[in-house]
Amino acid sequence: MKRYFAILFVALMLIGMGLSADESVLIDFAQLVADYPKDNPKENQATMVDFSVVAGSSYTAEEKALMKTSLAIQNWEVLLASSSRSVMNQALSMAKPAKVREGAANFAGATVLGVRVHFPVDPFNSWALVRPPFEIPAYMDKTVVNADGSLSVPQEEVGKGRKFDNLGVVKNVGVLKSVSMNVHGLNFPHTISLVLMDENNEEQEIFMGNLQFDGWKKLTWENPNYVAEVRNRDLRVFPLYPKSAPMRKLIGIRIYRDAAHEGGDFIGYIKDISIVYDKAVLTLERDIDDEATWGILQKREEARRSAELRRLGHLQVLRYLELKKMHAGESAPAKAPAPAGK
Repeated sequence: MKRYFAILFVALMLIGMGLSADESVLIDFAQLVADYPKDNPKENQATMVDFSVVAGSSYTAEEKALMKTSLAIQNWEVLLASSSRSVMNQALSMAKPAKVREGAANFAGATVLGVRVHFPVDPFNSWALVRPPFEIPAYMDKTVVNADGSLSVPQEEVGKGRKFDNLGVVKNVGVLKSVSMNVHGLNFPHTISLVLMDENNEEQEIFMGNLQFDGWKKLTWENPNYVAEVRNRDLRVFPLYPKSAPMRKLIGIRIYRDAAHEGGDFIGYIKDISIVYDKAVLTLERDIDDEATWGILQKREEARRSAELRRLGHLQVLRYLELKKMHAGESAPAKAPAPAGK
């Protein structure tokens, strides 16, 4: 009997260890600084995608080499609510990289996401969604930029699907315990929330709090339904690969303006977003790399990824053609601007 209770105690301890919460960076905008090409950086190498495959055969190799985009901060877009999306409001709403001064108390020298939203001045509720230039793929192989500007997947990364890990995606996420973000406020009476998506393509909006403060502040959401006591949890066993592939990815950051508050320009800065969560499965070194063998997870996303690439590519190609038709004066941009909203 004593031996039975000893085994039971050890089993409960192991379960408790397996359910201990982990913390991971969902996205850190300091990692999304433009670093390519070296002479005039416009894109972020680690997150670059190539949409020239949808451009057709009428373009030269040099033109196709320009048809790339990435999660570089300047490519992020601000989409206003439809009731607020006038030409002026949308044109004055944008995202830009902002440098924290050297010697600052927090994040000295780091580059953060700067956001400007031009809300309507009329007294009605509105919101703006700050989002990446394309839906971040959960499973996509890492790439490297070759000397000719093309992208290729190193042999050791084939089938891994981790190009955007911690660059908008966190894998093996079970129950969320908390979400936090570092925000620099300027005393605006607006509120902010995060829009996340899980492995079932279901979106969850998490309210993070009010922005009426000055300087850096860590906003944190605590899951009110999180069960900390192992004995009170519903313990079940699920099949592993490919069933157990839970994850969270960032869809966007939403800023709300209340009708009772003053409209016009809003300015804010975001450094990073982190999540604390229970692992869906224990991270153990497995004898066989299931995804490299079967590729099921990447194939599941292939249709969504291809559709998004076509949408992005066609839009960028149209902008590229429009750029060619523009007057080549000093005010003309050096390349097509970041893609607009979906």
